Amino acid sequence: MDFGILMGDQPVSTPPEEHLDLMLRKVEAAQRAGFKYLTIGQHFLYQDFRWFQPIPLLARLAAELNDDVRIGTTVLVGPLHHPVQLAEDLATLDVITRGKLVVGIGTGYLEHEYEVFDRPYKKRYSLLEEQIALMTQLWTQDRVTFHGKFWQVEDRPTHLHPIQKPRPPIWLGAMKEQGVRRAARHGDVWTITPQQTLDQLDDLVDLYVGERRALGLPLNKLPLRRELQIADTFDQALDDFASVARVKYVSYAGQGMGLLDKERVENEFLENVKDHVLLGSGEQVRQQITDIAGRLPIGPLLVRPHWPGMDADQTEAYLERVGREVVEPLADLESVDFKPATV
Repeated sequence: MDFGILMGDQPVSTPPEEHLDLMLRKVEAAQRAGFKYLTIGQHFLYQDFRWFQPIPLLARLAAELNDDVRIGTTVLVGPLHHPVQLAEDLATLDVITRGKLVVGIGTGYLEHEYEVFDRPYKKRYSLLEEQIALMTQLWTQDRVTFHGKFWQVEDRPTHLHPIQKPRPPIWLGAMKEQGVRRAARHGDVWTITPQQTLDQLDDLVDLYVGERRALGLPLNKLPLRRELQIADTFDQALDDFASVARVKYVSYAGQGMGLLDKERVENEFLENVKDHVLLGSGEQVRQQITDIAGRLPIGPLLVRPHWPGMDADQTEAYLERVGREVVEPLADLESVDFKPATV
């Protein structure tokens, strides 16, 4: 089982140079602890928290990568970008990383971002599908002609292709049934979000597999995002998680993340999170991951080592402990494969 980290946001009160230093220390500590994927998401004009834009940041972090570590976007808000520029930016990043880029992409969930970029929020899914189709042509063809609903390219040469062939792997983010079907049709994998419970995932994975098989597409194990908190006991881990994560969960719910109910997050935080967060001692968390791997075809598992407000020392300590008590002991863990097709 490979593990990775999500490198997120930081309060805007943190000086930007301190924020960058935190990112660099996080990357160093994560690699030292055995994590193999370094990923970051994307937002624009975000309330109270700063998100470094992923493509320039990952280009800087590429200089710090060990040979066996990959970097990626999880997730880019695809429809906000013109596909020609995004395809060339990502191809450049794949070259910079010597072919170690993962392209995690989705629609996001914040309507105001679409308003600022003058993109139709109600058409975000159609935009994403067309964008992926055009970028794939730009990455794989010497000349491109593309006639879509949103973008047109008439017999133009392409001058910049990624190292990975035919293209970098596309991880599509999705929270609900329609999005999972879209991920099956247009990506290489569906990236499972942290807020979905295992019971919800059973049906969604079956849906994904059915869609892929109907299209004759290969099945690749699914990246699983999960929050993870280790302490000496389950109750202490739950309390520790609440102390660092409650504010951010309330922010997510208040800004419209569909799988979170704002009132319940505010008033029943612990009850609302404990059914989808990995919590407990190292032994308990290892068993939880082993149980998931025995139930679902997953990998890598991506965790968040840093919540806004934590300092670099806290983040390094978290990564060291998770590396020692979870990543290293589970290095040989292999998840189940996809269920055989029924005739």
